[in-house]
Amino acid sequence: MRKLFHRHNLSCVILLVVTVLLGSMVASAAPKLRVVSSISGGKTPEESKLFAKEVGEALGLEIEWIQPSGDDYLQTALRGGERFDLIYLNTPFMDVLVDQGALLPLTDFIESSPILSDSTVIPTEEWEMLRYPDGHIYSVFNKYEGGTLPTVRADWLEKLGLDIPETLDDFYEVLKAFKEQDPDGNGKDDTYGLSTAGLYDIQGFMGAFGVKARYVIDEDGRRTIPYASDAAIAAYEWLNKLYREGILDPNFVTNSTAEMRNLFLADRVGMVTYWDMWVGLFNSMRLQDDPNTEFRAMGIPGPVGPNGERILRRGDPSIWAIPRNAQNPEGAKKFLEFWHTEAGIILGSVGVKDYDYIIKPDGTMELTDIGRSHNMDHGVPRWYNTNVKAPFGTLPGVKEAEVFVNKYASLEISGPDWPRAEKIVEDYAFQAITGKMEPAAAVKKMREELLKAKLVDY
Repeated sequence: MRKLFHRHNLSCVILLVVTVLLGSMVASAAPKLRVVSSISGGKTPEESKLFAKEVGEALGLEIEWIQPSGDDYLQTALRGGERFDLIYLNTPFMDVLVDQGALLPLTDFIESSPILSDSTVIPTEEWEMLRYPDGHIYSVFNKYEGGTLPTVRADWLEKLGLDIPETLDDFYEVLKAFKEQDPDGNGKDDTYGLSTAGLYDIQGFMGAFGVKARYVIDEDGRRTIPYASDAAIAAYEWLNKLYREGILDPNFVTNSTAEMRNLFLADRVGMVTYWDMWVGLFNSMRLQDDPNTEFRAMGIPGPVGPNGERILRRGDPSIWAIPRNAQNPEGAKKFLEFWHTEAGIILGSVGVKDYDYIIKPDGTMELTDIGRSHNMDHGVPRWYNTNVKAPFGTLPGVKEAEVFVNKYASLEISGPDWPRAEKIVEDYAFQAITGKMEPAAAVKKMREELLKAKLVDY
């Protein structure tokens, strides 16, 4: 069940909520559907028009498919009075909107839908991730999310005669070798052991110290943030050691996920922390560039902790929601059902017919050159529906990585206060890792600020 904290609401969304609720009673049978998604759709504006056309033909609606250019687009647009019928968002932002009453409850729709209520389409227990304390569900899954884990250059391990790391000491020795032993063979000192995109996602390493990201709620409902606990000090000290010795990419604080991925693909770093699905995408992209490449990405579990456990992160569900002021909520519901059918899944994964793929005379599918370059990901690289088989199989390395995610990963708890808390956590964590503050002092200040802002309870 989603945990939602009805306190200390974000002032930045107050105006947003007023705007959203103003139009909540306006009914409309408009045939147009306005959809906002930063993930699903085409790879270019032109391709998104083709994508929207195919959706429209399937639903019998005119589709306006909006792909934001920045992360803040949706908040800004809603706050500015924009009205959408369907929005793609992550669960932390959903927590904020649910707390403010800005989303349409979908519980009855889901339970009455012959598609969405089918446990072979979406497992019944998965819905509990989206259910709130009021008993309602306010969103529908976009895809099966997977999780994050360390991803290593398996070919570099083999080249340097290294075993897959298990303990923290093992990880240190492997990452140090990637930095110092010229694994790319170019005779230059130009590689790093590890790169991240900020704290995204160091959970695998923090887990070795028993530390879980975001909020932990005790039996009395009191909130703590383990990244601001004394247990996290040793984790920051370990990461600081990597930074001081040049093993950790010095640009990790400012890296975007794309910059981190590009370092990995360009033979500049031996390990990143990213999605299990990207193990396959990394391999596929390099194989497309060079079928004879030695490059081989491999997902591995994080270092084992002293208690024998590992802690990885299961991805926040990426979801679709309908704002209360949507002008065409019924059209949005038609889309949500379509998205989980075979036709919707093929569109969200393989792409647009006669553009990303063709149907051969024998009825089989064949990817076009453009379709191959898109790696079968138009927002839904993996899905829940067990009745729909991947027409071209899975990408190399994904299934093996999934084993570790399924075994060690769990969801994180956010709530509407998390966006404010995250800024404080990141600020002091970065100072601890880069040595601008002693880790113990950074954790102390982090916790003090969180308590002062009433973002934690003790």
